[in-house]
This record gives sequence, structure tokens and C-alpha cells, in this order.
Amino acid sequence: MQHPTELLLQMYAAMTRIRAFEEQIAALFRQGRLPGFVHLYSGEEAVAVGACSALRHDDRITSTHRGHGHLIAKGADLDRMMAELFGRRTGYCKGKGGSMHISDISLGILGANGIVGGGMPIATGAGLADSVLGRDLVTICFFGDGAANQGVLLESLNLSAIWSLPVIYLCENNQYTEWMRTESVTAGRIADRAIPFGVPGIQVDGNDVEAVFDVVSGAVARARSGGGPSLIEAATYRHHAHNEGEEVFSGVYRPKEEIAAWKERDPIRRLRARLVGTDASATDLDRLDADAKDAVEAAVVFAEASPFPEPHEALEDLFARS
Repeated sequence: MQHPTELLLQMYAAMTRIRAFEEQIAALFRQGRLPGFVHLYSGEEAVAVGACSALRHDDRITSTHRGHGHLIAKGADLDRMMAELFGRRTGYCKGKGGSMHISDISLGILGANGIVGGGMPIATGAGLADSVLGRDLVTICFFGDGAANQGVLLESLNLSAIWSLPVIYLCENNQYTEWMRTESVTAGRIADRAIPFGVPGIQVDGNDVEAVFDVVSGAVARARSGGGPSLIEAATYRHHAHNEGEEVFSGVYRPKEEIAAWKERDPIRRLRARLVGTDASATDLDRLDADAKDAVEAAVVFAEASPFPEPHEALEDLFARS
């Protein structure tokens, strides 16, 4: 399908923002300037951007422990994200959630989640609420290939199918379940797990942002019109480790040749090649690259200038306490 140049440029800009953010986070982690672990999204940008570009502003997403890309694609503010990673009061969760728990209900971001598969029941609940209240909203549940083996996926698919809920379960199959090849611990195609529930199960090239956009757009239209849920499996690959610093305990488990081969299919490079010479000039795209880097650098300045939470704030804004 032919897509408008304006849309493609918007998607390219979003993908470069994600890449610039993640590469800056990688550098900050190596310098010891960030607390806690980070799980980076570089290499998978086409999934988040293609999917979120198919949503309206008021639609919702649930995310994962590798969620920076989803949040940026849905419109999250880089300053507030960076501040959260630095543990500062100006962050999305006032510095208390960190990398894996950023949320912004006003943007439809129902939360990143450190629990594998934890976004599935949240997305299903959002879909149920929309159905009961008669709202024409759609929720995308991002999850990884490792989470496909959680029983909650089948429970969520079952409820969504019998109640025709407007939820799209989008699996980002990056080929590895932490440090194991997914094919060694996962039987069959993940997309086929939709079959017993009578739900469409679709595979897509997760490194082709236009293909992701088309497939998700179809699922969104179906869900919004009352057609119920879909399960989409996007084949992609993470450029970085499962978590930064993993080499201390994981050893080498991915062949260098494999990493190089997937980087040749880099989603940003592919979209850039598609645009240059037809819809945009290299200068136009270079400008978007520079804008992304400038925005991320400004976010670091904002974060480091922001205050830490005070000790007496530790129990504020909690849903439960002992």
C-alpha cells in the first residue's frame, strides 16, 4: 500500500527519536550515571512506531520491561522519561518507577511493566471497560516472545474472544527469551495461539514499519467496529543485550554473524532507503536525525538538573502500603 510522505516522515522521526534515546541510555549506563537495569529497544523501532501510528491519540497501549520505544511512539515526553530513569522528581512516576514502570494515562499509556506478560490482563481490562461503557477505543498490548508462554495470554485471549473486546495482542518476537533462543523453548508459531479462540493470528515483518502499520491498522479497524481482538506476531531483533551489563553473568549466546545479519535489516535504514530519492532528500532525513539527538541531549540536561524525591515522599502516590 502506498503511504503519504507526511506519514512516512512522521514515522521516521519517531523511530530516530527512539534510537537516539536508547543509544544515549546505553552510553549513560556504561558511564555509571543511571540507577538500576535498563532493557533497550534499538532494532525494534518499526513495531512500536508502525503500531502506534495506527492508533488515535485517545487509544491505549500497555507496555513491557523493554518499553521506552512504545512510550515514545505513543507521544511520551523525552524530558520526563529521562528524568524518571535518573530517579528524579520531575519524572513520570516522580522518580519512583524507573525504566520499567513509566505510565501516562493522559496519553493512553497504561504502563510499562516489569512483570513478564503483566500488560495482558491490564489491556484486557481496558478493553472490557471500553466495551461496557460503549467507547470506541482500542488497546494494543505489546509483549515479547517470552511472555507468549505465560498462561495469562491464553486467559486474556479467551475473555477477549468471548466478549469481542477491542484489544490487539502484539508480540514482538525478537528471537530470544532472555538468553535462550525462543525456538528452543517455544513450540509452534506464536501467531497460531489465536486459532483455538477463533481470533485472527497474523505474522508480519517487524522490521518493516509500513508492513506493521498496515497489519495493525486492519486489526484496529476490526476492533473498533466490534469485530473483537487480534493476535499479531512481529519478527524483529534487538541490537543490544537483554539488559545492559548482562555480559557479566550471561556469557556470549548470540553469534556475531547473526547480529550483523539482522543489523543489515535495520528498520530505520530500510525506511531511510525507501524515502531517499523518492519522497525526501538525505538532507531532510539528516535534519530529523539531528533533531532527535538534540532532543535527547536536552532531556539529559533536564534530568540532571532536576531534584531527587525527598525521603518523606517515599510512601506518597502508592496504591497500597503495609
